[in-house]
Amino acid sequence: MNQSGQVRHNWTIEEVNALFNKPFNDLMFEAQTVHRQHFNPNEVQVSTLLSIKTGACPEDCKYCSQSARYKTGLEKERLIEVEKVLEAAKQAKAQGSTRFCMGAAWRNPKERDMPYVLEMVKGVKAMGMETCMTLGMLSKDQADSLQDAGLDYYNHNLDTSPEHYNQIITTRTYQDRLDTLDNVRSAGMKVCSGGIVGLGEKANDRASLLAQLANLSPQPESVPINMLVKIDGTPLADVADLDEFDFIRCIAVARIMMPKSHVRLSAGREAMNEQMQAMCFLAGANSIFYGCKLLTTSNPETNADMMLFKKLGINTETIESSVDDGSEQRKIHTALSDKANSDLFYNAAN
Repeated sequence: MNQSGQVRHNWTIEEVNALFNKPFNDLMFEAQTVHRQHFNPNEVQVSTLLSIKTGACPEDCKYCSQSARYKTGLEKERLIEVEKVLEAAKQAKAQGSTRFCMGAAWRNPKERDMPYVLEMVKGVKAMGMETCMTLGMLSKDQADSLQDAGLDYYNHNLDTSPEHYNQIITTRTYQDRLDTLDNVRSAGMKVCSGGIVGLGEKANDRASLLAQLANLSPQPESVPINMLVKIDGTPLADVADLDEFDFIRCIAVARIMMPKSHVRLSAGREAMNEQMQAMCFLAGANSIFYGCKLLTTSNPETNADMMLFKKLGINTETIESSVDDGSEQRKIHTALSDKANSDLFYNAAN
């Protein structure tokens, strides 16, 4: 029982499984009780995610369309020009987003890429938005450079449990992921780290993943919980669907175990109806991505999100900003514009 809403770093698998095994109504009540101690229950933080470099990734993550090892029909793209990234960030801010996340399909950023990436961070930060990046593994020096440029969050998911990990990825180890998170923390940035459920894992693996995340010290400030989006051509294209109630339980248990973290309802949201999303918000999810797509998978249209927020009486979370845009409450009106024309890219695929 964690209705006290205290942050702990000593969760056992047995304790986590006991939460998962609670009657559904009791679990939801506990999660909502914890949630209300630390957050406005009717506010959701809204982020925009832009792929700044797509495809040709050398990793073998079995769920990912961006792996060069699988024939998924995804065309590889080059690193977007800095000015186009800033243009997209400006539009995202005008449409209500408070955080701009930039993702590149790399095992790790090469040194030649870092000056461009750092300029993106500085430009978005200057707009008064929170900044987030996911670029793969980071060295200590790279993490320090990103922090110096003003990066607020770095995303690096654990993906699944240590026990199930080798069934999903073999090109980097679990310890590699933990080392990157350590480098991010040491540099002074906030951590965005979560995982994917529906990878064919056992229930115990979901408990183990959440224990890994909650036992990080400090806990991640942002915890994306992704539902697998099955993509033709990947090894997990035909894996059995995860039961919807099992997914909602993951959200609730994450909220109880990480009471002060933003729990993000992330990939897979397009397949969820309004009722399921509402249950996830009730379970303690208080962050979403909006826009046309998440890196390479589709996402509910922005206007649909705002319609759902209106039905539920949910407002978008705001941040204090040194940049005054002239409005007290920014609204989302349209989805992000199409990605930049191909002649505005420089080649970072090799």
